[in-house]
Amino acid sequence: EGQQGRRRGWAEPPPVFPDSRMPKKEPVAEIFESVSDGLKQLYRSKIRPIEEAYKFGEFYSPYMNDSDFDAKPMVLLLGQYSVGKTSFIKYLLGRDFPGAHIGPEPTTDRFIAVMHGQEDKTTPGNALAVSANMPFRGLEMFGNGFLSKFQGAQLDSPLLHHVTLIDTPGVLSGEKQRIGRTYSFTEVCAWFASRADVILLLFDAHKLDISDEFKEAIEALKGHDDKIRVVLNKADAVDSQKLLRIYGALMWSLGKVIKTPECMRVYIGSFWDQPLRGSEWSRQLFEMEMRDLLTDLKNVPKNAAVRKVNELVKRVRLAKAHAYIVGHLKKEMPSYFGAQKAQAKLLANIEEHFLKVHRAHSLPVGDFPDVAKFRAVMEGHDL
Repeated sequence: EGQQGRRRGWAEPPPVFPDSRMPKKEPVAEIFESVSDGLKQLYRSKIRPIEEAYKFGEFYSPYMNDSDFDAKPMVLLLGQYSVGKTSFIKYLLGRDFPGAHIGPEPTTDRFIAVMHGQEDKTTPGNALAVSANMPFRGLEMFGNGFLSKFQGAQLDSPLLHHVTLIDTPGVLSGEKQRIGRTYSFTEVCAWFASRADVILLLFDAHKLDISDEFKEAIEALKGHDDKIRVVLNKADAVDSQKLLRIYGALMWSLGKVIKTPECMRVYIGSFWDQPLRGSEWSRQLFEMEMRDLLTDLKNVPKNAAVRKVNELVKRVRLAKAHAYIVGHLKKEMPSYFGAQKAQAKLLANIEEHFLKVHRAHSLPVGDFPDVAKFRAVMEGHDL
């Protein structure tokens, strides 16, 4: 009875695919006013029921709400302290924003969502997380430890009609990075990365070292490589010869952290409200690079609909693999006795079962979850 009671925790899942023996009905095309409306209807009616049945939200990102589909495109800025993230946002907006602090020391101590508003004001993180028309409901999973370090900054700026900018705390090096963190910086970065349209990694030309926490944050961006842009900031503070060496050192450092066969696009410039320094040749280079980056950012709203479709397709592929894995593990469980030992044995050999599911359903290896993370979450559930 005890084992049967635990097994009731998993709802009877709907079939992943309809039975091929049933007569097929001709599909009726539905017309929606926007791509977002169509995606919302598709997610609510087809995808979310399967996610809930297989508890997908507990293994990956939380279930999506309408506000996630209606949200403006998001640009996430990541970097170590004093690389110019807040100054970069000020450069884009052409003015200061509420809650902004700029200095050579670690000044930004919280995540700040810079959004459009009719008047300048700040909104606490807890209020943003419970707001139905904001795309931050999923951040409640990180608790008050994070929400007390999260706030919204609203102001009237033409750019913010089209995008939302996410400023992040500067990553420190050594043990300093661990002190005072009441939340997992890496997990929060991964949450924002999954919803961002563009991820900007900012580096200071004077300090290219990548700390342990920044390395973990970059590694958490795996699967979002197409969104990443690298910015080498404050480049006008060094001469041309040193800049070439710094560029080479940056590419070498990134190659050790971002494991992709393609070369990362690096924009070189100095993004703040002061005139460019250096020779005429270097100023022309910086102006062209900065213009290219701004053009890239201006194209973000144009590509927003395609990005939303792409992100939902990625989520569906993960959910499909997850459903097959959980379905396979449930079939391997005994009907009555010895469920606890059987589950422990299944999780101990989870790689073999991943391989069986991969062969049985011809699923791409890239759609399977991280073995250690899947095992850790599954240990808290009864199959």
